[in-house]
Amino acid sequence: MRIAVLHGPNLNALGTREPEVYGRTTLAEIDDALEREGAALGIQVTSEQHQGEGELVSAIHRAAGDGTTGILINPGAYTHYSYAIADALRCIAVPAVEIHLSNIHAREEFRRHSVTAASCVGVVAGFGSDSYTVALRALVTYLSRNRR
Repeated sequence: MRIAVLHGPNLNALGTREPEVYGRTTLAEIDDALEREGAALGIQVTSEQHQGEGELVSAIHRAAGDGTTGILINPGAYTHYSYAIADALRCIAVPAVEIHLSNIHAREEFRRHSVTAASCVGVVAGFGSDSYTVALRALVTYLSRNRR
C-alpha cells in the first residue's frame, strides 16, 4: 500500500505561522510522524508540498498512474474555492481524505465550506498535527475494507 500526502500552500510555514491556530509542529515533523506511522502499519508514505493550485492538480493526476493506493490532502486555502482540485480528485480512481489542522467549521465564515471535501471519502479536521495520523489510519482502514 502506498499513500501520497499532498500539502497545499503555506503549509511549509507550519510551526511559526499563527501557532495559536495551527500549533508549533513543523511540516517536517508531520511528515516524519506520517513516515513512522506508515512503517508501523507496513505501508509506504510519501509527502510533498506545493504552493500552486496547478502543481497540486498535477500531483493528484500523477498519483493516479504511479501505483498510489490513497491520498491524504490538505489543500490549504484552496479548500474553499478550488474546483480544479475537486475535479482532479474526482477524475482519478484513488480515494482521498481531506485534512485540516484546525476545525474549519469553528473558524471564519469563508473557511466553513469546503469545495474539495465532496471529492474525498472523508475529512479529518481540528486535531492539530494529529489530524494527519488519524487520517492516515482511517484511510488505511478504508482501503483495507474496500479492496477490489
